[in-house]
Amino acid sequence: MCGICGCDSSKLAPVFGSVKITKAPEKTTLATQTIELHQDLMRSNHHQAEHNRDWFSHHNLSAINLVSSPGAGKTTLLEQTLTRLRGRRGALVIEGDQQTELDAARIRATGTPAVQIQTGQACHLDASMVHRALHQLPESDGALLLIENVGNLICPAMFDLGEKARVVLVSVTEGDDKPLKYPSIFHQAELLIITKTDLLPYVQFDTRKCIEHARQIQPDLQVLELSATRGEGMTAWLDWLEGQ
Repeated sequence: MCGICGCDSSKLAPVFGSVKITKAPEKTTLATQTIELHQDLMRSNHHQAEHNRDWFSHHNLSAINLVSSPGAGKTTLLEQTLTRLRGRRGALVIEGDQQTELDAARIRATGTPAVQIQTGQACHLDASMVHRALHQLPESDGALLLIENVGNLICPAMFDLGEKARVVLVSVTEGDDKPLKYPSIFHQAELLIITKTDLLPYVQFDTRKCIEHARQIQPDLQVLELSATRGEGMTAWLDWLEGQ
């Protein structure tokens, strides 16, 4: 069990295994057990993340970890991105959801190899899951590896996947105070994408405030605003990806 969020990593889908957790001594207090479990989980994940980094480096893969709340538009952004990247650069996708193959099916429809990780009760991807998924993808040296994490702004912040960059999405249908409420995920991100900007006339979302809040946490955070459905801002996003 994750010592922070309470998710049960032992119930992950069998194909992707689970994190081995060492039991605390029987006579230790409950508080001490929680700390030991958390440390063990994090140590195991950091070790696997370093292994993933070596893999990415060896195959010249640029791994980008996309994180957001549910419904921020990650999958739609990926569909539009992969369509525009066709013929320019190879790409692979790892999808993370608690259940279903729906998102992976959408990605495969673009002609891009994709593996779906079903995390069961877990609310995040960890480095071990990504490692196992890599073995199911075709070799594609020099490609972009786009990882769509489980929709959640809390737990994914704690799990290094070995990625080169972390991108956090906030849609205009959410509150512009999300960076202040969930600072960890913004603190570790290289890029903030404000999505669904075509809906700005219909919602109360202050883009300027959202950016200010995010840069209070991460002053060097880069920001893009886009509407994947209309294609607005996609050129800047593709240019950013080309630099990775």
